[in-house]
Order: sequence, then C-alpha cells, then structure tokens
Amino acid sequence: MAWIPLIRRQQLSGHRPYRAIWVVGFVFWMATSYWLLLLHWATSFAWVALSVYLACYLPLFVGLSRVAVHRLGISAIVAAPVVWTGLELARGHLFTGFTLASLGHTQYRWIELIQWSDLAGAYGVSFVVMWGAACLGRMLPCDGRRQAFWPILPAAVVIVAALAYGHLRTSGPPPDSRSVRVALIQGSIDVEVKSDPKMQQVIQQHYTDLSLEAVSPEAVARHGKPDLLVWPETMFRIPLITYAEDPLVPDDWPDAEHQFAPKVREAADGNRRSIGGLARQLKVPLVLGVDRLHYGSDGFSHFNSAIFVDGDGRILDCYDKMHLVIFGEYVPFADWFPWLEDLTPLGVSASAGEEAVAFALDDQCRPTTDDRTAAVRFSPDICYETVLPHVIRRQINMLRDAGREPDVLLNLTNDGWYRGSTALDLHLICGVFRAVECRKPLLIAANTGFSAWIDADGRIRTQGPRRDTAVLVANVQIDSRHSWYLKYGDWAAGTCLAACGVLALCGWRNRRRRAEG
Repeated sequence: MAWIPLIRRQQLSGHRPYRAIWVVGFVFWMATSYWLLLLHWATSFAWVALSVYLACYLPLFVGLSRVAVHRLGISAIVAAPVVWTGLELARGHLFTGFTLASLGHTQYRWIELIQWSDLAGAYGVSFVVMWGAACLGRMLPCDGRRQAFWPILPAAVVIVAALAYGHLRTSGPPPDSRSVRVALIQGSIDVEVKSDPKMQQVIQQHYTDLSLEAVSPEAVARHGKPDLLVWPETMFRIPLITYAEDPLVPDDWPDAEHQFAPKVREAADGNRRSIGGLARQLKVPLVLGVDRLHYGSDGFSHFNSAIFVDGDGRILDCYDKMHLVIFGEYVPFADWFPWLEDLTPLGVSASAGEEAVAFALDDQCRPTTDDRTAAVRFSPDICYETVLPHVIRRQINMLRDAGREPDVLLNLTNDGWYRGSTALDLHLICGVFRAVECRKPLLIAANTGFSAWIDADGRIRTQGPRRDTAVLVANVQIDSRHSWYLKYGDWAAGTCLAACGVLALCGWRNRRRRAEG
C-alpha cells in the first residue's frame, strides 16, 4: 500500500527517486535471501547479484504504474495489480525463474483466498492482494485531494468474490474414493557431512534407522503399514549407475581400455543390489533420491534423480531432474572453462532430464498405464522445481498427454544447505500453491525439513520440524477435481505482462519526445 501514493503523485520528490526506490528493494531482497550466504563462500556473490537484479522490479513497478495513471488515465486501482502481476510472471521465468517471496505467498494460510490459484495461479492471488492494497492506497489524501471512501467498494467486491469462489471450491469432500498411505523420512544431515566420503555409511544408516522406525510394529499399530516410503533428494548415498553398451572410456581411466566396460557393469550391479537390499529389508516400495551416474557412448553424465523401487527390490522407474538452477546445479560455460566449477560447491555440473515420469503404485507395485482404480500415480519433482508453477504444470500436462496423469505430487528436496533458515519456510509456501494450482495433494520429503503433507486445498496437514529428524505418515485422499490453471496456464498473468510491455513502450515514446523537444 505504501507505494500507491508514489504512483498517484504528479511528481516524485528527490533528485533520483527511482534510485531510492531501487535501494529500498535491494535492502529488502538482501534481507529476504540472506540464506544464500549459508551455502558456500562463493554464493555470497550470488546473494548480492540476485538482490541487485530483484531490486529492479520495484522501480519498474512504480514507473510503469505511473505511466498508466498519468499518461493513459488509468486508475491506480487497476494499474498497480496489473503491473505487479505481470512483473511477477517475468520474475518467475527470467534467469531460470525466482518466485520465492511473491506477494500472494503472504496469504498462504488464508485457505479460501488462495483457491483463486486454480484459476490464475499464485500470480492471481498476488493480483487480488495488490488490488486490495491499491484500493486502500487510493483512499489516502494525495496532492491536495481529500481522503476518499469509495475505493472500499471495489476492494470488497473483488475480495468477497475471491472468498466466495474459495468457499465453493473447498466445500464438500472430494469425489474420489482412493487413498494411499505414505511415510516421509526426514533425516537431519548438514551438507558438509553429506559431502564427506567417510560419512557416507553413517548417513545411509541414519536414514535406514528412520525407515525401520516407519515400518516397526509400533508404527504400524499406530498408523498402519505404509504403501510407500520416501527418502529426500540425494540422501541414498549409493549412486545408481547406468551405462551404454559401449561406454566411452574417460581420459583419466588408469587401466586398459577393454577393462572399463566390465568394471562399470560390475559397479552398477553391486549398487543395484544395495538398493534392492534396502527395499527387501523394509518390505515396502520406495522412492529414493539418488545421484545417477551415466556412462554413455558420448561420455559421462551426472543426474539428480528419484528412483522407484518395489518391495522385491526391483528398480521400476527413474526420474531425472528437468529444471536445473544456474550456479546451483550447473555452471555456464563449464565445458569450456572447467576451473569455474572449482569456485562453486558443485564439484561437477548436473545434466538435465528430458521427460516427466509417473511412478504408478498398484496392487502389484508395478508401473501401469491402465485405469484400474487401485493404481495411484505419483509425479516426482526435485528441490527447486516446486518453486516454479510453470515447471510443475508442464510436467503434469506432459504426463496427461501420455495417458499417465498423476494423482499425487511428490517433491524430494535437500534443504540442508540452508541450516534451518527462512529458506525452508519460503520453499514450503511454494508447495502450498502448487497443490492448489494443480488440485493435487503434494508430499514433500526434505532433509533437515520441512517435510510435509499438503492437501489439494493447500492445507498443511502435517509438517516436519526444522533441522531435526521425523517420520511423517500421510494418509492421502486422492482428489479428482479439475483445475482451470492446468489447462490454460498463466493466461491472466500473461495478459498483465503484455500490458506491462505496452506501458513500457508508451513510457519510452514519451521520454523520447521530451528529449527531442
């Protein structure tokens, strides 16, 4: 609301007002994204660079809104939410996308209000919040004009309409009778420990002990036996090794070339036996976060993956993370300048997966493409992917087009990088909106927290502790409601972004005319 008077004023005070607005935005983003400092010494540069970039959106918001108000005669009540929403969409796509701390996220506990997300996404909720703020800001006296009370009416109309829609969408039980019981295993392993080769067995045992607790007689008597057990991202420390028939021998291979392929096959078989042994020990199907090392005919690739293992220890399917974060999972130009990777905590850049996957849990716990009501399909995604609405929407629609639409969203993440900071809260809130947008329950298995079960209305039904261990059992009810957002996507926010483009062109033309005059 504080920015609306600046939009309404005929003239902004100060020598360089937009620079001052940018500084305010810079301070805000430095405080909001401080957790980037916790990852690695090199990410302090990313912290500053990200804050410099994100701070640009605030003066853009004020400037474009002023063009709408003072050049085109559009009310600030309309201009502010349109511009804000369009810029949030741009922020969600540029430079791999960043939607953490969006305006609509502030309302994640107001369940009725956030139901608007299945129409226009989380961006639509930001529109409603900014609409209310703009109406309140329009009531304030400005440039000699008296205080006005009429903006209460448009504010009430939009907010009441959003709440009425939310009440309609959340009333009554979902019509699908299927349910599934999932145990989410939350260990607490800091990244320094995870990266220490001497600690790999300790980590493995840490998570195995928690898994045995989930299937213990006491836990089964209390919650029932889980249908599926999920570990977080990369916390199964034995990698899955895959290979082509004739893998390319790396330059640093110390032995004879003809020995390379047999050694790869031997290592791959041994690691698969370890994966299968855990499933047979627990006697429960598993989804495990692993590193997948692929020795292809054109060279080596490293994937951040989730694998689906049945109770007999067979690996049934594998999902490779599709949306990688720049500098977080890959370094640009590292193929040309390998030394760049030494400046980051990565070690080696990951490769991106190419397709979405649905893990189908049925009576036989085998992937299936039929329509038996016993089958429940899980769509896995990894870490940052739940932050970006268009990434999750694209994956679900890819599976729907293939006849394998998922019933449950499943996020595997390792937030041990952030040492219990507010990054955990920001990540969890994004999950709330993904569940509502897609009308699908979302399960999160997170190292150090927050693991969570979020239902299709965005309610956090259960949540793990911050930087501690937990075994969360989720009795998930399948929801068969349809989502307009899944079908039509960011149509509303896209319209707002197009309007921002028009306003930018109008502002540029006006500035050019003044310069020529």
